[in-house]
Amino acid sequence: MSLNDSFLALIFGIIQGITEFLPISSTGHLVVFHKFLPSDLLDNLTFDVFLHAGTLLALIIYFYREIFALIKGFFKSFYQLNLRADLAQRLSWFIIIASLPAALAGYFLNDFIENQLRDVIFVIFSLIIVGIIFIIVERNIKALRNIEALNLGDSIAIGLAQVIAFIPGVSRSGITIITGMGKKLTREAAARFAFLLAIPAILGATIKQIAEFGINNLFSELGTVYLVGFAAAGITGFLTIKFLLKFLKNHSLIGFAIYRFILAIILIFIFYLI
Repeated sequence: MSLNDSFLALIFGIIQGITEFLPISSTGHLVVFHKFLPSDLLDNLTFDVFLHAGTLLALIIYFYREIFALIKGFFKSFYQLNLRADLAQRLSWFIIIASLPAALAGYFLNDFIENQLRDVIFVIFSLIIVGIIFIIVERNIKALRNIEALNLGDSIAIGLAQVIAFIPGVSRSGITIITGMGKKLTREAAARFAFLLAIPAILGATIKQIAEFGINNLFSELGTVYLVGFAAAGITGFLTIKFLLKFLKNHSLIGFAIYRFILAIILIFIFYLI
């Protein structure tokens, strides 16, 4: 481990924290930065686990009140189910139901995704196509419903959209937010539900990574460099969540669509023209 490794861990942690929640694809950015900032110490599953754990912690800290309310609502539903009146009860079940498609896809299709869809060309196409979808939805659908109006159909649609996010370049936050908007939820409502839905998704992915790598191997490599990445991802992720929820109150996703197009052009230039 060196000072350079710690600095790179800081950079990758910041990138992960920002791009995990902004609808611009964390995979696309990590492809670029790993290309120019190679590191044998950081290019492994252990470091990836720490980065994801950092963004998971950011979600838990930011939404801790909602999380407690959802847990309380979930257990309350067993003896006093009132899905029409109690928002926490409804959201707890909607998040569980919406998480099932991604959980099944991750279990059955993970090897296929890792082996067949990791080529940079898929990242480029995904960046462009989803960016176009951003523009179409923003220009053609008037979103007026708040999170209280979320229903079972909305949650299933958003949950199915989360499956598409397994394709590199799509962006989990991007595809789930835009699907919510397609169901006429406001940007802020769609983003809030998307972030709450990301908690079990990232938690499940992190647990799976730890199980595959081995808990003993994970902690045997524990050191300052990994903690730097973890902290950077957590702090940056928290700030990014706060920024995006405020930003979406008065701004569209079109700016992010343009950014995605620019990133796609950069990837084409780096991997196919240089």
